[in-house]
Amino acid sequence: MLKQTRGLHHVTSMAVDASENNAFFTGVLGLRRVKKTVNFDSLEVYHLYYGDETGTPGSVMTYFPFGRIPRGRRGTGEVGVTEFAVANGALPYWKDRLSSKGVTGLSDGSFLGEPRLDFSGPDGDSFALVETDMRDRTPWTGSDVPEEAGILGFHSARLRLRSATQTAELLNFMGYSKDETDGAVTRYRIEGGNAANTIDLEELPDAGAASQGAGSVHHIAFAVEDRAAQLEVRKALMDTGYQVTPVIDRDYFWAIYFRTPGGVLFEIATNEPGFDRDEDTAHLGQALKLPARYEPHRAKIERFLPPLSA
Repeated sequence: MLKQTRGLHHVTSMAVDASENNAFFTGVLGLRRVKKTVNFDSLEVYHLYYGDETGTPGSVMTYFPFGRIPRGRRGTGEVGVTEFAVANGALPYWKDRLSSKGVTGLSDGSFLGEPRLDFSGPDGDSFALVETDMRDRTPWTGSDVPEEAGILGFHSARLRLRSATQTAELLNFMGYSKDETDGAVTRYRIEGGNAANTIDLEELPDAGAASQGAGSVHHIAFAVEDRAAQLEVRKALMDTGYQVTPVIDRDYFWAIYFRTPGGVLFEIATNEPGFDRDEDTAHLGQALKLPARYEPHRAKIERFLPPLSA
C-alpha cells in the first residue's frame, strides 16, 4: 500500500464560456481565481484555477473553457459530483444565495450524517456543498461571501462506476481505507493527509457510459508532497500494471496521469512549487501567465483569449 498520497490536489473540468465560468466561481461561489494561464496543449484555451487565498492543494477547481463544445452526458466512468466543504451551519446561507443568483438543481439532503446542498453549474456540472468541521482551513475572504460561510476547499468527489470493485482496490493501494456505505455509495478515507481526504464510489451497474463535454470532469488529481514521492508512486503504479505517463511539468506542480479500471482519469500532482512561483500572493490570478517556452508567442496567444473580469 502506498503511503505518499495526501488526499485531493485539484479537480479539472471543461466548460464552454470562459467569462461565464469565471463569473460563476468568483462571483457566485466566492472563490479566488489563483491562476490565469492557458491549456499547455491548446494555447487558444484558458486554464483557469479557483481556490482559497493561495491555492492550497485540496482546494483548487480548474477549468478548460473550450468554447463551442457539446455538453457532456452523465453516466458511469466519470467523476459524477464534485463536493466542496463549508462550515457547519452554512447551508441555509448558501441555499438563499444560490437561489437568488438563479443557480439551478438545488436539492437538500444528507449523506452519512452530513448535511449537503446539491446544485448545478452553468454547464450542467454536478456540485454539492457539504457541512463539515473546518479542520484548520480558512476560506478566501476577498469576495462578498461572509467568512463564516465561505468555501473551505474540497470535501470529496463522487465517482460513478458500473462496477466499483477494481477502483476500490486501486484506492486501497493508494492508501485509502473503506469507511461507510449508504445504498449504492461507499466512502473511502485516507488518514494523515490534507482535509480533502475522502472519495465516494457510487456503483450503478445498469447505467450507461458517460460522454465527456462541457460540464464534465476531465480528471481528478491526488496530492503528493514532492517529486521524489511522485516518482515512488509512479514506479509502484507501473509495477502493478498501470500505464502511467512520464512526469509533466505544469509550472505550478508536476503531474503524472493514468486511466483507472472504471474509466476515470487520475492524476498524481505534487504540492510543490505552488501558485506563488511566478506571482506574489497579493496578485495571484490577475495577469496571464505563460510557460517560458510560449512567452515569445504571447501577443498571438492573447488575441485568441477573451478578456476576463478581475
